[in-house]
Amino acid sequence: MEYKEFRAKTVEDALIDAAKEFGVTTSDLETLIVDKGSTGFLGIGARQATVKARVKTAVLEAGIPERPAETAEKKPAAKKEEDIMPPVEEEDAPEEKPFVEKERPKSEPLSEEEKAELLPRTKEYLDKLFAAMELEAEVTLDYHDDGNELCIDVEGPDMGVLIGKRGQTLDALQYLISLYVNKNTKDKYIRVKLDTENYRNRRKETLENLAKNIAFKVKRTRRSFTLEPMNPYERRIIHSTLQNDKFVATRSEGEEPYRKVVVYLKKKDK
Repeated sequence: MEYKEFRAKTVEDALIDAAKEFGVTTSDLETLIVDKGSTGFLGIGARQATVKARVKTAVLEAGIPERPAETAEKKPAAKKEEDIMPPVEEEDAPEEKPFVEKERPKSEPLSEEEKAELLPRTKEYLDKLFAAMELEAEVTLDYHDDGNELCIDVEGPDMGVLIGKRGQTLDALQYLISLYVNKNTKDKYIRVKLDTENYRNRRKETLENLAKNIAFKVKRTRRSFTLEPMNPYERRIIHSTLQNDKFVATRSEGEEPYRKVVVYLKKKDK
């Protein structure tokens, strides 16, 4: 199988695009990093990361087709899902209960006085935090009564540093900020969402597409598929995307931070 070139804002995003197109996880790919890319200075001189990728020979020999999963899914578009669903073998279906979305407990929104105290205090904390990181950042805070959520958006010339590998730095900072925000809120819990360059939505769309491709692969091969380790937020996206699928279910396995999502065939109704 020949290498195919992929370009994206970061090397990680390029690899995710490759995995999505081939219908596999990044661990199933042989990759060559052509250019790590650059954010430039104040947006000047920025360039995309470039990688070359192909599916590993061992994965192909195990039955993964060389064509991209999206292309394979388009060909039987005229058929119903039942037409492409192979018979389910009883022994292939695990006994574990599939993931079920749980309703999150709601918290009362902040009063006007509480908001007037929280927002300036948090803004000052964030300015000091990013200054200590030597990161040039413009911070915008937006509180929503619905869901009792504080959305924090950060803009700056080098947001790749803020995001980190697979969003790990962004997640760690979000957790740190959440601890600070909630330390004086008594019985009210404020959900903190930290984002930059619309990373959260872009990542969500990528994971939703990946989940659908993996589900199609599981139906076609009748084999369960284990994704790479993900944080709880990303695992929830995979679970939620496939929750209403008639033929596949999901569960999480392992211990943090190596906990993974498994996509598998549901048992055939007797």
